[in-house]
Amino acid sequence: MNDPLGDMLTRIRNGQMRGKSTVDTPASKLRAWVLDVLADEGYIRGYESTTGKDGHPAIEISLKYYEGEPVIREIKRVSKPGRRVYMGMKDIPQVRQGLGVSIVSTPKGVMSDAQARTANVGGEVLCTVF
Repeated sequence: MNDPLGDMLTRIRNGQMRGKSTVDTPASKLRAWVLDVLADEGYIRGYESTTGKDGHPAIEISLKYYEGEPVIREIKRVSKPGRRVYMGMKDIPQVRQGLGVSIVSTPKGVMSDAQARTANVGGEVLCTVF
């Protein structure tokens, strides 16, 4: 797998299209940090560390719906393995005039775009969520 984070985002997107309540993904620290931001911003219910069918560590993500519709309308990978996207604090994009969130990997950790602006740090823009 070349892009583990992109794989997780695709699993979330596909799970919501099918109306699943939970989706499983292999565990990693970066995935957990991104899921922390998604949970803090209210896009998912939460997640748990579990053991997969093959015995490897996994993460079970609880998806969130509002009136039968997925809370996450759009989730896109910005920085990819073939083309990394780094931005300064002033250049971090606002998603849909601030209604969405950009998730940024900074020297102070993985955080939302608003948190990165208040911490006065830039970094790699991992994905955008609306």
